[in-house]
Amino acid sequence: MGWIRGLTGAAVFSAAAAAVILAVRRASLRWGATDEELLAKLAGDDLLPRPDLVATRAISIGAPPSAVWPWLAQLGQNRGGFYTYDWLENLVGVEIHSADTVVPAFQIRSVGDAVNLAPGVALSVASIHEESDLVLRGAVGPDGTGEGAPYDFTWAFVLRPRADGSTRLIVRERYAYLRRWAGALVEPVEMVSFVMTERMLRGIRRRSERSLSHPTPS
Repeated sequence: MGWIRGLTGAAVFSAAAAAVILAVRRASLRWGATDEELLAKLAGDDLLPRPDLVATRAISIGAPPSAVWPWLAQLGQNRGGFYTYDWLENLVGVEIHSADTVVPAFQIRSVGDAVNLAPGVALSVASIHEESDLVLRGAVGPDGTGEGAPYDFTWAFVLRPRADGSTRLIVRERYAYLRRWAGALVEPVEMVSFVMTERMLRGIRRRSERSLSHPTPS
């Protein structure tokens, strides 16, 4: 009978572990976002109307959209970085250095501009409305470019002003699988994306609030 108890214990442990993993995954896909924000239609949603995976994350920033926008508009390895863990990203040779000042030359200006994730690996600006929203689109294929990518991808950054002068920054990732096995690639990476996005949102908040308190001299 011992082996029966052992199997029962293993089954209970496995079920509990699966429940924990599922709960963590659900929480990671909506970190910081309200129920209303999860259901809201955001810029870029129309580009992938039937996604296979969606992550919506958000943070409150004690600064108006005008103070937040310049930091969003210089995202990219070829621009101001991603305000995350530079040391970790550079371990794999992506050469990212997050800026602590707004650099006019780094600013994204128009649809079609390239925003690099790494050298030679770029997303394209699909939509841009100053102080309102920025939508990037693309995916990475086996050769490190968009060629042969197993999924399509949009990355939206939306600023919503609040009555008290603060801002809600909402970030939404949408994935549409183009190959049957795409989920096996995307879903594990999405957990890494959660860790980096959480750091990025906090980094944007810190820089935006600091720049409001200590504006750059003209």
